[in-house]
Amino acid sequence: MSLARTLWAANADWAQRTLAHPFVRGLGDGSLPVDSFRRYVAQDAYFLEAFARAYAACLAQSTDRADLQAFAGLIAGVMEELKLHAAYAERWQVDLTSVTPAPATQAYTAFLVELAGLGRIGLTAAAMTPCMRLYAFLGQELAKGPVAATYAEWVRTYAAAEFEALAATLEGLVDWHATDSPAVRNAYRRAMELEYGFFDASL
Repeated sequence: MSLARTLWAANADWAQRTLAHPFVRGLGDGSLPVDSFRRYVAQDAYFLEAFARAYAACLAQSTDRADLQAFAGLIAGVMEELKLHAAYAERWQVDLTSVTPAPATQAYTAFLVELAGLGRIGLTAAAMTPCMRLYAFLGQELAKGPVAATYAEWVRTYAAAEFEALAATLEGLVDWHATDSPAVRNAYRRAMELEYGFFDASL
């Protein structure tokens, strides 16, 4: 089994716990209060900008053309997500111009920025993969059942084959650049914990 798959399997507990979170379940059945989703959109837009910068750090550290292409594609994927958030913001009157990061958001972005600054592509990719793989997992799992119209666009976005392809690209970079080490395992698990905390804070 690949390293990325090994790391995901080792953190199945956090994946299932996040899937069961009231925020995530509320996205599927439509019970999530709109105010909670508004908070989430603002915080996630702030987070995604930091996420793109972490990708950019990896791109800058890359020496292989295939890596350059992969990270450029991943950055483009983040920009598409930010377009979606801008549409949400217009629909639900969310101000994205002056977002103050919540403690959970600040903790997550600081974690990624610190790792990206170390200049170790494999470690940074391992810390970023949980966001991508977890969102693909959540979208695909929610899409298996009835999905309420309110947040159906969110579910469709992360259940889509296009997003799955982005997650798989990042996992491929983990397999190529990272080694199975305590640092990599700890970074991956810490990111899973921070993902849960992010949803929890938005609720």
